[in-house]
Amino acid sequence: MHDESIELKDEERTPCEIWTRVMGYHRPVTSFNPGKQAEYAERRNFEECRIPPSV
Repeated sequence: MHDESIELKDEERTPCEIWTRVMGYHRPVTSFNPGKQAEYAERRNFEECRIPPSV
């Protein structure tokens, strides 16, 4: 592996579009109205704890 880091200037970067599933459809978050964008920002992802392997 190389330990080189890549550094880009701001003008070289490409914005990343985030999509999420809403009401059965995948939609870009940028198309949400301001209220829905605020709701999306407050969401927490579900994290399931691992079950220890049985002996």
